[in-house]
Amino acid sequence: MIDVQSQKDDRRIEIDKVGVKNIRYPITVRDKANGTQQTVASINMYVNLPHDHKGTHMSRFIEVLSEHRRQITLENFSKILEELKTRLNAESAHMEITFPYFITKTAPVSQAEGLMEYVCTFKGSANRSKGRDLLVELRIPITTVCPCSKEISSHGAHNQRGEVRVGIRFKKFVWIEDLIRLVEESSSCEVFSVLKRNDEKYVTEKGYDNPMFVEDVVREIARKLEADPNITWFSVDSENFESIHNHSAYAYIERQKSREA
Repeated sequence: MIDVQSQKDDRRIEIDKVGVKNIRYPITVRDKANGTQQTVASINMYVNLPHDHKGTHMSRFIEVLSEHRRQITLENFSKILEELKTRLNAESAHMEITFPYFITKTAPVSQAEGLMEYVCTFKGSANRSKGRDLLVELRIPITTVCPCSKEISSHGAHNQRGEVRVGIRFKKFVWIEDLIRLVEESSSCEVFSVLKRNDEKYVTEKGYDNPMFVEDVVREIARKLEADPNITWFSVDSENFESIHNHSAYAYIERQKSREA
């Protein structure tokens, strides 16, 4: 049969990324407490296309993905990218995997258990001239209590749920759970899926005793990431879904650390 994709193209325009997007796929990822976890991911996969090639072979992306679906980890991410380059005869390959990650959390007083969902993304690229790059991103819900409201009010202080988005580049393997814990401990209080009345009392008072602006949240997370020699680059932002305003409060920090750090 005629291989149309491999035919020549005379426009002499290279394509930076061509591939498949929004593949919904069951995958297995590493879980610190249980070994592995089954989840469903949304996956994007691309390669570059030389100027003289008419098209790429889309089915080969799915073939590579199918071969690794039983375990996609930070350790084998680069291997998948290299296989994409080889299978599609490309100079560069890119992959983005976004999935819900679940952790069993215990309420602080009643010890009631519930599942918390966190959105995780792995982004990677492999380029023959630029080398490899791997980025982990997480979206983590938190709560904050406004320091200003507490200071000026005689009764209580306004509080709200927020979301932290943190991304890191690193030298060696990082557990998702450890990054989540670092962020949650940098807020007024963490979020739980199951709370009894005695738990509600606890988290309300804990937040009140630990008021934080969005500026405080991102600075505290940045301070901890700066001190971790395994982290080479990070970005962190915090958004408060304000309870007494019709807007969100927002703060962002990005840092490239020394490679020798």
